[in-house]
Amino acid sequence: MLSTITPIAALAALVALPAVSAHGYVSGVVAGGKYYGQSGPNWIYGEKPQQASWYANNPDLGFVGSADYNKASIICHIDATPGTTSIPVKAGSAIDLQWTTWPDSHHGPVISYLARCGGGDCSKVNPGSLKFFKIAESGLIDGSAAPGKYASDVLIANNGTSTVTIPASVTGDFVLRHEIIALHSAGESGGAQSYPMCINLKVSGGGNAHPCKSGADCRAGAALMKTSDPGVLVNIYQTLTSYKIPGPKIWSGLKKRSFARSFNA
Repeated sequence: MLSTITPIAALAALVALPAVSAHGYVSGVVAGGKYYGQSGPNWIYGEKPQQASWYANNPDLGFVGSADYNKASIICHIDATPGTTSIPVKAGSAIDLQWTTWPDSHHGPVISYLARCGGGDCSKVNPGSLKFFKIAESGLIDGSAAPGKYASDVLIANNGTSTVTIPASVTGDFVLRHEIIALHSAGESGGAQSYPMCINLKVSGGGNAHPCKSGADCRAGAALMKTSDPGVLVNIYQTLTSYKIPGPKIWSGLKKRSFARSFNA
């Protein structure tokens, strides 16, 4: 019997040809003018290096599929455990997250969240207990020609660097959840690919705001998105005039500053 291959599936297969080793991770963070190197996230076994980035059982630098968006693996990646240290950051300052690489076929949004660590020690936090509020996002930049220009493309053009501003109104110990969602196969249910990275931050010099107690749309990591969300299940191989970035709205307590503008500054 002859099988039928949809145009979306055929296109997805073509763009999926690059090896999974081409997928990157955040290997360095620049905060306050200081560089903090991070080892790869694949340290489930053996002695772990001292770092702020979380560890994960992710030896192929692979993804978490959208069919698993309601599972623990989407929080900070597969079998993730907290980093052992925290990066000191001034509230209101911008930090640079440096990805090792990113495939130019993997178009999609770049999103950042914060979650306060209960008890003040992010190295011992249970990932399932974290409540995330969104602090930055950027999605479709130009959809006039398929597959479009997305935040991931801007990241590539910026030498793999994403700049995120930490809210000026918070102080304390937080987990930064930074994520790229690849949409090259998202035309089929379960085809979107998430690449979440989590990094411990110690924020100082800010206000005493508690976003989750003051109206922010705070959610557990496994409740940030659904497989059927319009920004998750989407065919990018067509002309698009808009794109709905997955997840909750950006916390309204932030100053009005578009992540897209800061990305292109």
